[in-house]
Amino acid sequence: MTLSHPATGAPAPAAAHAAEPFLRLSKVRKSYPGVLALDGLDLEVRPGEVIGLVGENGAGKSTLMKILGGITAPDSGSIEVDGRPYAALTVGGSLRAGIAFVHQELNLFDNLDVAANVFIGREPRRFGLLNLVDTARQRAAVQPLLDQLGANFSPDTPVSRLSLAQQQLVEIAKALSQDARLVILDEPTSSLPIAETDRLLAVIDRLRAQGIAVIFVSHRLGEIERACDRVVVLRDGRLVGKLARSEISHDRLVKLMIGRQLKVAYAPPKAERGPIVLAARDLRTAAYPQRAVSLDLHAGEILGLAGLVGSGRTELARALFGIDPIYGGTLVRDGEPIRISGANDAVRHGIFLVPEDRKGSGILLDLSVAQNISLPNLAAYAVGTLVSAEREGRRAEQSRTELAIKAPTVATRTGSLSGGNQQKVVLAKWLAMAPRVIIFDEPTRGIDIGAKSEIYRLMRALADSGVAVLMISSDMEEVIGVSDRIAVMHEGGISGMLERHQFSEENVLLLAVGEAFGTRRPLP
Repeated sequence: MTLSHPATGAPAPAAAHAAEPFLRLSKVRKSYPGVLALDGLDLEVRPGEVIGLVGENGAGKSTLMKILGGITAPDSGSIEVDGRPYAALTVGGSLRAGIAFVHQELNLFDNLDVAANVFIGREPRRFGLLNLVDTARQRAAVQPLLDQLGANFSPDTPVSRLSLAQQQLVEIAKALSQDARLVILDEPTSSLPIAETDRLLAVIDRLRAQGIAVIFVSHRLGEIERACDRVVVLRDGRLVGKLARSEISHDRLVKLMIGRQLKVAYAPPKAERGPIVLAARDLRTAAYPQRAVSLDLHAGEILGLAGLVGSGRTELARALFGIDPIYGGTLVRDGEPIRISGANDAVRHGIFLVPEDRKGSGILLDLSVAQNISLPNLAAYAVGTLVSAEREGRRAEQSRTELAIKAPTVATRTGSLSGGNQQKVVLAKWLAMAPRVIIFDEPTRGIDIGAKSEIYRLMRALADSGVAVLMISSDMEEVIGVSDRIAVMHEGGISGMLERHQFSEENVLLLAVGEAFGTRRPLP
């Protein structure tokens, strides 16, 4: 009888659970000033098993990954590789042990092809003293790795032409090229729509079948439930639970993660949607100059914007905020035509963007919470030609209280905060400027489940106060749960608009792939 994995039906290796661990951590402890990051952690990794690693931000997941990668040494405890004990791993020792990482922020060079990225720093050479890169040999070595992963692109494809999901495959190929025995995937699906997520989960099944272990770090608990053979749960640096495949469920995971039951509340609007605040009429963006987009954003409404990678969602948000040029069409705010030629124009009209890449585009990590909040509108905090630290601090304290930003003081460096609290700082700087429209691009990417609930409540409170909210998300549960209406994009255009009674994954996906209403009409 052939065993298969319950998530996808892929053949499961018979010895996956019977094999001896090749990696074992025993009573590992790590502390930083004022913080106990890991407290006596035990963990075993066997060939061909997929381990889910979950916990809220600050639970100890990042510290564990740094220890496994040889970046950080534990204060005490031991690490065994193939039965040989070590007090700590070095970066080289981690690589020799076959431990490889695919980080949430991918480490690829867009100007190089796939093969060059896979072998970066380890290029095969030819012609002796000339020491030239042997491109043909390099590409020949990468092709079997891509075949192994079921990739649909070639070694000579420029990385700049690949989707995010394809770029993740390049990172995994890089890991396999180093004879990886354990691949650690850090939030690999955080920016992927459901179709791309399914493909990545299929790749995880391929790795499992080849006897390669996977540690799958994710805040998307549904994917943990689908993909993992067992789950390890961390809370406040401690191992608080281990769940076997048959024991994994959303509610059990949440209870272990936060120590209590938590139901993510998708609050309904308090009133009917109000008048149109911002209307786009036949808008054309740089990504799809031949496709016209028309949509209405109403006061008091959260409009979800769904679609596959490359459908034009982020490009539309960037155009509305003035980052990218508008190539045609008109924008109307409160019944009056407006012109947006840059972000300054958008801000002047009360249109704000909370970007997907909050660390790169939303905040300055080295500035304090107070400085980030005041930065877009320094004139409001100035006395003469100088910014008043008192005014700046007073407004920041108000925002810290209203948004429940968890920071020791408003003078705290923003880069030291968790992802959820950094997102609140991005939001706080716009709330201080009386917004009329707020665009959220992937608002809960990389944020733990407790912080997600807080972000959802803040978004609903904004809508209830009369702000028009546009939410771009690749998380299907989030799109369906949070939105009052859903606009779906396909190849740069709006392929359909769903009212709440029409919400379903099938309807969204059919519109996302450009399925015409007809024989497979998704709407009731």
